Formats: sequence, structure tokens, C-alpha cells
Amino acid sequence: MSEKVDLNRLSLNQITTENWSLKESIDGCVRNEIPTISVWRHKLAEAGLKESKRMIQSAGLSVSSLCRGGMFPAPTELERRKRIDDNKKAIEEAAELGTDVLVLVCGPAPNKNLSESRKWVQAGIESIIPFAKQHSVKLGIEPLHPMYAADRSVITTLGEANVMQKSLGSSQVGVIVDVFHVWWDSFLYEEIERANGAILGFHVSDWKVPLPDIFKGRSMMGEGVIDIPRIRQAVEENGYHGPIEVEIINQDIWDMPGDETLQWMKKSFVEHV
Repeated sequence: MSEKVDLNRLSLNQITTENWSLKESIDGCVRNEIPTISVWRHKLAEAGLKESKRMIQSAGLSVSSLCRGGMFPAPTELERRKRIDDNKKAIEEAAELGTDVLVLVCGPAPNKNLSESRKWVQAGIESIIPFAKQHSVKLGIEPLHPMYAADRSVITTLGEANVMQKSLGSSQVGVIVDVFHVWWDSFLYEEIERANGAILGFHVSDWKVPLPDIFKGRSMMGEGVIDIPRIRQAVEENGYHGPIEVEIINQDIWDMPGDETLQWMKKSFVEHV
């Protein structure tokens, strides 16, 4: 049995309070004594980078990660170059906000050719490693559940992410373990062990049965079938002791008053993570 999780490790992944602006999310964290936030780029764009940095620093919050970079595959070389440029911009934003982790949602295949798109993902990451190193930002490859292969990512298992991370051979690149995406994998614990020292983030939510929606399908911890404490113990045994992001994409939760969501989140974090 794993030890109880320290509430000081809790990070609000901003998508959990999608109906809030960045300022509202920051203020909510302060009111509810949540020490860390993970910022999404669409919210960052609304507020502006300098103002976002000022608000976060004034509130005394830490930033666990910036979400998201990636989306490397594209049908033309010009479009792939544009995506590389956007990832460089994301690296600059992460560095400015004071986080050293950019989460990569790698992108789907634009042409039904999964293997070619995986090569584009690897080439894309490889091309931005020197820029990431220059800015002291690490690149976290996040495998997504296979049901997202068609529209979000051709990297669908922690094993694939590990192979790519090791192939790239850079300490700037690691992996993100999100329980919603990996809990089902029969090789999960072997792959977590294989990722020892390269785990850059740990994200939690739950898988409720039946799943309410494919995209907006995540539930609060304790509502579903995922053995979150066991996965947490495994990532800790393999070197990850950083912030734990609660990342929930769910319309019903978005429609709740934000402070209710954060109080429920804290309670579920202590009891089920």
C-alpha cells in the first residue's frame, strides 16, 4: 500500500477549470490553497505572456508545465516547419513562465500513414532539442490512449514513448505518465520502470464506466476503475517526485462552480491518489 500523497504536490491542470480564464484559475488556486498550476497555451494567449507571468508570480504559484507543444505531422514540409516554429514559441513561453516542462501531444497522421507520421514526430522533436536545451526546457512526450490516434496522437503507448525518448538520446526529452491514457496497458509497470529517470510529469483523473464521452470523458479520481495509487507508487519508485497534475476534461465538471471543483479535487486527491 502506498503512503498518502502530500497535498503540496497537487497541481491544477488548467483544463480542469476550462470555463475559467487564467486569472480566475490563479485566484481559485490561491483561495483553495493549491500551490501549483499547469498552464494551457490558449489561456496564455488570451491573457498575454507578460501579464500571465506577472499574475502567476504575484500569486506565489509555481508552474508545473505548459501544455501543449507537439502536433508535428503535417502533409507538407512547409506546414511541418511552421509547427516546428510554433513549438519553439512554446519553449520560449515555458521558459518565461518559469516551468522546465513542455508537454508534447505529438499529433495525428494527416494521410493515414501512421509509421510516416511517427517518423515526423521524432524528426520534429529532434529538431527542437537544441532550442529546448538553450532555454532549459524539457520536452515531455505524452502517449495518449489509442482511441485518440485518429485525431490527437500517433504515440499511443508508454512503450512507444520510451522507444522514441531513448532513440533521441537526449536528457532534454522525457515522458509524461497520464493515468487516463496508460492504465489499461499490460506492459505499464515494465514501461514505467524502463522510463526510470526520464519521467517529467504525472497526470491523474479517472475512467468512469460507461465513459461519458470520448474527448470529455475523464472523471474525478475515485469515480472510476484506475488504480491510481499503484501507478503513483511506480512512478515514484522510478524517480518522479514532482507535482501531480489533476487534468480533467469533462463538460459536467466544467459547468460546476470552479471553487466546488477545486474543493472536490483536493478531497479526491488526498483520498484516491
